[in-house]
Amino acid sequence: MPSQPTHRTLAVNGIDLHVVEQGEGQPVVMCHGFPGLWFTWRHQLDALSRAGYRVIAPDMRGYGRSSAPAGADSYDRPHTVGDIVGLLDALDIEQAVFAGHDFGAHLVWDLPAWAPGRVRALMQLSVPRTPRLPVQPTVGFRYLASQHFAHVHYFQEVGVADAELNGRPREFLAKIFHALSGANRYLDCWEFSSEGNGYLDVLPDPPALPWPWLDEAEFDYYVTEFTRTGFTGGLNWYRAEDAVWAQNETLHDVPIEVPTVFVAGAADPVLEMMGRDPFGAMRDLVPGLVGAHVIDGAGHFVQMEKPGEVNGILVDFLRGLPG
Repeated sequence: MPSQPTHRTLAVNGIDLHVVEQGEGQPVVMCHGFPGLWFTWRHQLDALSRAGYRVIAPDMRGYGRSSAPAGADSYDRPHTVGDIVGLLDALDIEQAVFAGHDFGAHLVWDLPAWAPGRVRALMQLSVPRTPRLPVQPTVGFRYLASQHFAHVHYFQEVGVADAELNGRPREFLAKIFHALSGANRYLDCWEFSSEGNGYLDVLPDPPALPWPWLDEAEFDYYVTEFTRTGFTGGLNWYRAEDAVWAQNETLHDVPIEVPTVFVAGAADPVLEMMGRDPFGAMRDLVPGLVGAHVIDGAGHFVQMEKPGEVNGILVDFLRGLPG
């Protein structure tokens, strides 16, 4: 009989971290982004555990059933890396493979420099490794907002996006999941001005559920969790961007030598914003890169939109690791 996911809460790095585990074998830790939960990895938990791996998917700091400190200063790199190292220590794991998506990918890209010796390999989704920005992130965010609506800028002012999204969680989640999927072109949001618009004003209306990659029960899980918690914890990851940038001054561009695979949807707006060769810089910054895969018909939530293709790539990569 295949194993079933188990839930537990660990006291880690001064917070409670809710963790879902499935399977036995070499450990794989999967870090979600915004607006995600451990549940974002549900298809990978099953497939990778069946392939013989111990899959560990936490609700990241600020999300789901994990603690959500109130201030953005609790979401900088010492805190977020401390959560991951504390998780490994609590589970008596010396070294793991790490997967990241969205803000989880941002964090996982930093782990080899911040926690050397704890990272066996990386499996990164949707967000390529890019060179360090020459200016504080919020300087760039303000410039974008002067040209068009930019959620990264809109999220910075404490209380504004919180009130909008917390007040309409079902509507927001349906809109953002659709907008960032392969069924939509997210950058059409840039046709709107920042002046007078909230995020819900610029996101397209979604089709009715079920979708090919998300049914009503799956969607309701997200709605239930975010209705209970609100979105402030997730927004604080955006608000910590300047601090993370400063803390990475000498670490960001340290070459990543561990074996690494990258996967993204062909319709992911992150790739579209990066131009004709989104992987050019990553090849230089990640000497350990063994493959970069682009999956047709998928957008930003590639692991949910095309789980079969993603799982096949990840399992093949894991089986090819030395040792």
